Amino acid sequence: MTGATATAAPRTPSPPPPATARSAALAGTGVLLRFGLRRDRIRIPVWLLSLTLGTMLTANSLSTLYTTEAERASTAETMGSPAALATSGPRHYLTDYTFGSMMGHQMLGFTAVLVGIMSVLIVSRHTRAEEETGRAELVRSTVVGRHAQLAAALGVAVVANVALALLFAAGLAVMGIESIGWGGSLLYGFAHAAAGIVFAAVAAITVQITAHARGASGMALAVIGLAYALRATGDVGTEALAWLSPIGWVQRTYVYVDDRWWPVLLALAFAALVAAVAFPLSTRRDVGAGLRPTRLGRPAASDPLTRPVGFALRLHRGMLIGFGAGVFALGVMYGSILGDAEDMLKDLQEIQEAIEALGGATITESFASIIALILAIVASVYVVMAALRPRAEESAGRAEPLLATGLSRTRWVLSHVTVAAVGGVLLLAVAGFGFGIAGAAATGDNDLVGKLTWASIAYAPALWFTIGFAVALFGWVPRYGTLAWLIPVYSFVVGYLGQMLQFADWLNNLSPFGHVPQLPAADLEWAPLLVLTALAAGLVWLGLLGFRRRDLETK
Repeated sequence: MTGATATAAPRTPSPPPPATARSAALAGTGVLLRFGLRRDRIRIPVWLLSLTLGTMLTANSLSTLYTTEAERASTAETMGSPAALATSGPRHYLTDYTFGSMMGHQMLGFTAVLVGIMSVLIVSRHTRAEEETGRAELVRSTVVGRHAQLAAALGVAVVANVALALLFAAGLAVMGIESIGWGGSLLYGFAHAAAGIVFAAVAAITVQITAHARGASGMALAVIGLAYALRATGDVGTEALAWLSPIGWVQRTYVYVDDRWWPVLLALAFAALVAAVAFPLSTRRDVGAGLRPTRLGRPAASDPLTRPVGFALRLHRGMLIGFGAGVFALGVMYGSILGDAEDMLKDLQEIQEAIEALGGATITESFASIIALILAIVASVYVVMAALRPRAEESAGRAEPLLATGLSRTRWVLSHVTVAAVGGVLLLAVAGFGFGIAGAAATGDNDLVGKLTWASIAYAPALWFTIGFAVALFGWVPRYGTLAWLIPVYSFVVGYLGQMLQFADWLNNLSPFGHVPQLPAADLEWAPLLVLTALAAGLVWLGLLGFRRRDLETK
């Protein structure tokens, strides 16, 4: 007797439901977001803590300096001049000049620029820089959607800005300063976050245009500069121009005065619109390429390109030209208001004390010395980027084939150092010249052209020290090279804000810019300039020594 045993056919697993095109394009975004936050576990906290501590220190200084209502009213009258409005914010803050409105009026525009820079660098680092190094192509070869990397980069920027907003709100509110409560502090924080998110979205577009991270960051930073200039022009004259600027929008929250939230929502809506444009643009180019086609080079290299310094100059040329145009425009803008400096500052007691400390300089000269410092700090942003270029070349694998030839490590690094050092001096000269010709036109004093040009060039040793510090980090601890950014940020906080808010002298002495004579208000002293130059040379030598001793990062 035979029997047949029926066996059940193997069950075929049902296929997963088809993913929508949108979910497929964003596949892996969460993982990349967590990875991005993990990579920036040091960078982002440094930015957040620096900005928060600077804001809290400023709020404390304002409450200490202007203790009476009469002093605040006198300051409000002084801040109503065109020059003051151009450097601070809209006039409406002056209607009730409490400690809170002073923070919104004098600090919101400046800090929004710094937050915008942070956001631009975050997006550029996690998108275009990843493509330059080839890591993006490896990541996208896995189960990752085509929009996941850009979405994750924007997500990291949003998380950083929201965290900053909460830190600002908590830090200001717990200080217990009159007129600075929780409601206004929350708005103050999220106004900064909204500005930062807008510029992050702008960076999401610029990273699609060019194939290089520095070019993308430069274009986005130029947009920040344009936004600040539109805001300044609108606050002085035609207000409609200020409404073309995201910085102008967030300043018109009138924090601690009217506490209007709708400009924040306007900024966020605009950021969403700009980001929505960036995503389809990313599909119109290849990975590693930009929407702007790369211009074909000559069939044969020119003679300068065959030399280390000439080749380094070619790599830095675009950034140097862009910064040159920017600092010249910034110098002209500040020079144009130099004629109003005396009316703007004559009633401020702390400025009078600073003038006495400088040996009886005029108010115009004292104001010019502060602007010269600002221009020098802007130029220091370029020299940090230029001095860290060897690290970028090494990480991208482009340094290895160069150093495999007869080019020594020392000559290769020194070529970039030379371009950074000379380029920094050129930026100082261009900025000072623009400041001088505009200042001479505003005041009728033609001698200001030479005075202000030399006042800017005097900061060259401070720039060289900054370069030396960056090279030393590159030589010994290249992974911590970004710490070189501490010098420009710290110097701005203690050099610019510290003079207005009367920080302790020892804080200013920790900055290389604090040892440069404040021309034209002070007399020229060669000793600190020579010491800074010697220290810069020593730091460069130290960095070269470390670079020769360590292994080269290879691909």
